[in-house]
Amino acid sequence: MSEKIKRILEEIEILEEKLKEEIATQEGHMAYEIKNGRVNFEQDILAIQREKMKKVIAYLKDIPFLHLLSSPLIYLMILPALIFDVMLFTYQQVIFRIYKFDFIKRSEYIVFDRHYLAYLNPIEKLNCLYCSYFNGLMHYAAEISAKTELYFCPIKHAKKIAYKHRYYKDFLVYGDESDFQEKIQALKNKSQLT
Repeated sequence: MSEKIKRILEEIEILEEKLKEEIATQEGHMAYEIKNGRVNFEQDILAIQREKMKKVIAYLKDIPFLHLLSSPLIYLMILPALIFDVMLFTYQQVIFRIYKFDFIKRSEYIVFDRHYLAYLNPIEKLNCLYCSYFNGLMHYAAEISAKTELYFCPIKHAKKIAYKHRYYKDFLVYGDESDFQEKIQALKNKSQLT
Protein backbone atom coordinates (compact mmCIF):
# COMPACT_ATOMS: atom_id res chain seq x y z
CA MET A 1 0.00 0.00 0.00
CA SER A 2 1.39 3.39 -0.96
CA GLU A 3 2.15 6.09 1.59
CA LYS A 4 -0.48 8.35 0.02
CA ILE A 5 -3.19 5.69 0.47
CA LYS A 6 -2.07 5.10 4.07
CA ARG A 7 -2.34 8.83 4.81
CA ILE A 8 -5.82 9.02 3.27
CA LEU A 9 -6.95 5.99 5.29
CA GLU A 10 -5.61 7.59 8.47
CA GLU A 11 -7.50 10.79 7.64
CA ILE A 12 -10.68 8.76 7.11
CA GLU A 13 -10.25 7.09 10.52
CA ILE A 14 -9.79 10.50 12.16
CA LEU A 15 -12.91 11.82 10.41
CA GLU A 16 -14.89 8.73 11.47
CA GLU A 17 -13.93 9.40 15.10
CA LYS A 18 -14.95 13.06 14.76
CA LEU A 19 -18.26 11.93 13.26
CA LYS A 20 -18.90 9.56 16.20
CA GLU A 21 -18.14 12.39 18.64
CA GLU A 22 -20.48 14.79 16.82
CA ILE A 23 -23.30 12.22 16.75
CA ALA A 24 -22.78 11.58 20.47
CA THR A 25 -22.96 15.34 21.11
CA GLN A 26 -26.19 15.71 19.13
CA GLU A 27 -27.75 12.70 20.86
CA GLY A 28 -26.50 13.83 24.26
CA HIS A 29 -29.72 15.72 25.01
CA MET A 30 -31.66 12.46 25.30
CA ALA A 31 -32.55 11.87 28.93
CA TYR A 32 -31.55 8.26 29.49
CA GLU A 33 -28.74 6.32 31.03
CA ILE A 34 -27.57 2.73 30.69
CA LYS A 35 -27.06 0.72 33.87
CA ASN A 36 -26.27 -3.01 33.85
CA GLY A 37 -27.25 -3.22 30.18
CA ARG A 38 -30.68 -1.69 30.82
CA VAL A 39 -31.79 1.67 29.42
CA ASN A 40 -33.42 3.90 32.02
CA PHE A 41 -35.42 7.00 31.17
CA GLU A 42 -36.47 9.69 33.60
CA GLN A 43 -40.10 9.21 34.68
CA ASP A 44 -41.35 12.43 33.07
CA ILE A 45 -39.75 11.39 29.76
CA LEU A 46 -41.41 7.96 29.98
CA ALA A 47 -44.77 9.64 30.55
CA ILE A 48 -44.30 11.82 27.46
CA GLN A 49 -43.24 8.77 25.42
CA ARG A 50 -46.30 6.79 26.55
CA GLU A 51 -48.55 9.64 25.41
CA LYS A 52 -46.98 9.45 21.94
CA MET A 53 -47.53 5.68 21.58
CA LYS A 54 -49.95 4.69 18.83
CA LYS A 55 -52.54 2.27 20.19
CA VAL A 56 -52.45 -1.25 18.71
CA ILE A 57 -55.94 -1.04 17.15
CA ALA A 58 -55.12 2.25 15.41
CA TYR A 59 -51.77 0.83 14.32
CA LEU A 60 -53.39 -2.29 12.82
CA LYS A 61 -56.03 -0.19 11.01
CA ASP A 62 -53.26 1.78 9.27
CA ILE A 63 -51.36 -1.26 7.97
CA PRO A 64 -51.99 -1.89 4.25
CA PHE A 65 -53.61 -5.28 3.66
CA LEU A 66 -50.70 -6.65 1.56
CA HIS A 67 -48.26 -5.69 4.32
CA LEU A 68 -50.35 -7.59 6.83
CA LEU A 69 -50.59 -10.54 4.46
CA SER A 70 -46.81 -10.62 3.91
CA SER A 71 -45.89 -10.48 7.61
CA PRO A 72 -45.93 -14.29 8.15
CA LEU A 73 -43.31 -14.68 5.41
CA ILE A 74 -41.16 -12.02 7.05
CA TYR A 75 -41.43 -13.64 10.46
CA LEU A 76 -40.81 -17.14 9.09
CA MET A 77 -37.29 -15.98 8.23
CA ILE A 78 -36.55 -16.26 11.94
CA LEU A 79 -36.25 -20.05 11.54
CA PRO A 80 -33.29 -20.04 9.13
CA ALA A 81 -31.81 -17.15 11.11
CA LEU A 82 -31.84 -19.23 14.30
CA ILE A 83 -30.22 -22.16 12.50
CA PHE A 84 -27.64 -19.79 11.01
CA ASP A 85 -26.97 -18.35 14.49
CA VAL A 86 -26.27 -21.84 15.88
CA MET A 87 -24.01 -22.61 12.91
CA LEU A 88 -22.07 -19.37 13.44
CA PHE A 89 -21.61 -20.25 17.11
CA THR A 90 -20.35 -23.72 16.17
CA TYR A 91 -18.08 -22.36 13.43
CA GLN A 92 -16.53 -19.84 15.77
CA GLN A 93 -16.07 -22.38 18.59
CA VAL A 94 -14.27 -24.81 16.27
CA ILE A 95 -12.52 -22.77 13.59
CA PHE A 96 -11.52 -19.77 15.68
CA ARG A 97 -9.98 -22.05 18.29
CA ILE A 98 -8.01 -24.02 15.67
CA TYR A 99 -6.68 -20.88 13.97
CA LYS A 100 -6.27 -18.96 17.25
CA PHE A 101 -8.48 -16.04 16.22
CA ASP A 102 -9.96 -13.78 18.87
CA PHE A 103 -13.65 -14.48 19.25
CA ILE A 104 -16.18 -12.06 17.84
CA LYS A 105 -18.53 -10.90 20.59
CA ARG A 106 -22.08 -11.62 19.48
CA SER A 107 -23.43 -9.16 22.06
CA GLU A 108 -21.72 -6.28 20.28
CA TYR A 109 -23.73 -6.99 17.13
CA ILE A 110 -27.07 -8.28 18.37
CA VAL A 111 -28.39 -5.58 20.67
CA PHE A 112 -31.88 -5.51 22.14
CA ASP A 113 -32.67 -2.09 23.57
CA ARG A 114 -35.49 -0.60 21.51
CA HIS A 115 -38.14 -2.27 23.66
CA TYR A 116 -37.32 0.29 26.39
CA LEU A 117 -38.91 3.00 24.24
CA ALA A 118 -42.32 3.72 25.74
CA TYR A 119 -43.62 5.36 22.54
CA LEU A 120 -43.58 1.97 20.75
CA ASN A 121 -46.65 -0.24 21.03
CA PRO A 122 -46.24 -4.02 21.52
CA ILE A 123 -46.32 -4.76 17.77
CA GLU A 124 -43.71 -2.12 17.03
CA LYS A 125 -41.56 -3.50 19.84
CA LEU A 126 -41.85 -7.00 18.37
CA ASN A 127 -40.85 -5.64 14.97
CA CYS A 128 -37.85 -3.93 16.56
CA LEU A 129 -36.80 -7.13 18.33
CA TYR A 130 -36.97 -8.99 15.01
CA CYS A 131 -34.95 -6.35 13.14
CA SER A 132 -32.39 -6.00 15.93
CA TYR A 133 -31.83 -9.74 15.92
CA PHE A 134 -31.83 -10.28 12.18
CA ASN A 135 -29.67 -7.30 11.20
CA GLY A 136 -27.36 -7.80 14.16
CA LEU A 137 -26.95 -11.45 13.16
CA MET A 138 -26.01 -10.47 9.59
CA HIS A 139 -23.39 -7.99 10.85
CA TYR A 140 -22.07 -10.60 13.29
CA ALA A 141 -21.82 -13.11 10.43
CA ALA A 142 -20.07 -10.52 8.24
CA GLU A 143 -17.48 -9.94 10.96
CA ILE A 144 -16.84 -13.67 11.35
CA SER A 145 -16.49 -14.14 7.60
CA ALA A 146 -14.26 -11.04 7.32
CA LYS A 147 -11.93 -12.48 9.94
CA THR A 148 -11.86 -15.77 8.03
CA GLU A 149 -11.19 -13.98 4.74
CA LEU A 150 -8.35 -12.00 6.33
CA TYR A 151 -6.63 -15.30 7.09
CA PHE A 152 -7.40 -17.35 3.98
CA CYS A 153 -7.72 -14.93 1.08
CA PRO A 154 -6.82 -11.31 1.84
CA ILE A 155 -6.74 -10.15 -1.77
CA LYS A 156 -8.84 -7.25 -3.01
CA HIS A 157 -11.25 -7.85 -5.87
CA ALA A 158 -10.56 -6.47 -9.33
CA LYS A 159 -14.20 -5.39 -9.59
CA LYS A 160 -15.74 -2.80 -7.30
CA ILE A 161 -17.74 -4.28 -4.43
CA ALA A 162 -20.63 -2.68 -2.55
CA TYR A 163 -19.54 -3.69 0.95
CA LYS A 164 -16.04 -3.54 2.40
CA HIS A 165 -15.42 -4.87 5.89
CA ARG A 166 -12.94 -3.26 8.26
CA TYR A 167 -10.02 -5.50 7.19
CA TYR A 168 -10.46 -4.95 3.45
CA LYS A 169 -8.26 -1.85 3.34
CA ASP A 170 -5.29 -4.01 4.40
CA PHE A 171 -5.86 -6.65 1.72
CA LEU A 172 -3.32 -7.18 -1.02
CA VAL A 173 -3.77 -5.46 -4.34
CA TYR A 174 -5.38 -7.64 -7.00
CA GLY A 175 -2.76 -8.93 -9.44
CA ASP A 176 0.27 -7.82 -7.39
CA GLU A 177 2.38 -10.95 -7.02
CA SER A 178 5.46 -9.22 -5.61
CA ASP A 179 6.40 -10.67 -2.21
CA PHE A 180 2.99 -12.37 -2.15
CA GLN A 181 3.93 -15.15 0.28
CA GLU A 182 5.59 -12.77 2.74
CA LYS A 183 2.67 -10.33 2.61
CA ILE A 184 0.09 -13.10 2.97
CA GLN A 185 1.92 -14.46 6.01
CA ALA A 186 1.98 -11.00 7.60
CA LEU A 187 -1.78 -10.71 7.12
CA LYS A 188 -2.31 -14.21 8.55
CA ASN A 189 -0.37 -13.13 11.61
CA LYS A 190 -2.51 -9.98 11.84
CA SER A 191 -5.73 -12.04 11.65
CA GLN A 192 -4.67 -13.84 14.80
CA LEU A 193 -4.06 -10.57 16.62
CA THR A 194 -7.25 -8.68 15.77
